[in-house]
Amino acid sequence: MPLRFALNHMVCPRKSLRDFLALAQALGVAHVEIRNDLPGPITDGTSPETVKAEAAAAGVSIVSINALQRFNQWSPARAAEAAELVGYAQACGAAAIVLCPVNDLTFQPDEATRLAGLREALSGLAPMLRSAGLIGLVEPLGFAECSLRSKREAVEAIDAVEAADVFRLVHDTFHHHVAGEPALFPDRTGLVHVSGVVDPSVPGESMRDPHRVLVDAEDLIDNVGQIEALLAGGYAGPISLEPFAESVAALEDPRPAVEASLRYMQTEHNKKAA
Repeated sequence: MPLRFALNHMVCPRKSLRDFLALAQALGVAHVEIRNDLPGPITDGTSPETVKAEAAAAGVSIVSINALQRFNQWSPARAAEAAELVGYAQACGAAAIVLCPVNDLTFQPDEATRLAGLREALSGLAPMLRSAGLIGLVEPLGFAECSLRSKREAVEAIDAVEAADVFRLVHDTFHHHVAGEPALFPDRTGLVHVSGVVDPSVPGESMRDPHRVLVDAEDLIDNVGQIEALLAGGYAGPISLEPFAESVAALEDPRPAVEASLRYMQTEHNKKAA
């Protein structure tokens, strides 16, 4: 069975939106994630209607805008930022918004305050998402300094505010490995991010975004195993390639490398299914 792949714009962050969509079309990948942290449509004033038309012309769907940053540090300013991004996502035809927690040492509240803030943010976001018909994709990050490392904490907070209808998890294979959390929650997952690490000299606690490459046979963090476990648990959503390494970003023509990664993961999946 073909895996349901998606491309995050990080596969070619220096290419224009049009070139990124053309890459997805050329590879036969029907789903993309656009970003608001790269030079492009959301930051350069391009209308969401133009983005929607270009995606339609390329024959791809926009599965998410990545991302509302520091979402769990809720404030009137964050709420206004969220409302603007929700409006853009709805108008461009995106299905969801990725929600990234605060990930630095400047935000270190006590445990009760941290979890209360998470619930407050989810409660503030839920009516916006419901009104727009969007999903909020909560992405715990595995780094030790992150304010939300655990998928279990995210699920418990979503349930506490009775908002399972509008929130799902992002299972990021890199962050899952770094966090060391064994639970997968495939039934609560709305999107999977995949990237590989191939440098054996980097211990898990030292892994950072620049180590994240396209998944291939040298991968050290068991992307294939994670994908298969999620699928076995019932996950049927997109598997989105999200590398951050400079070696990927610098590719003048990313198609061969991306195509090879897609082929590798599909081949390994076929072996498991045989």
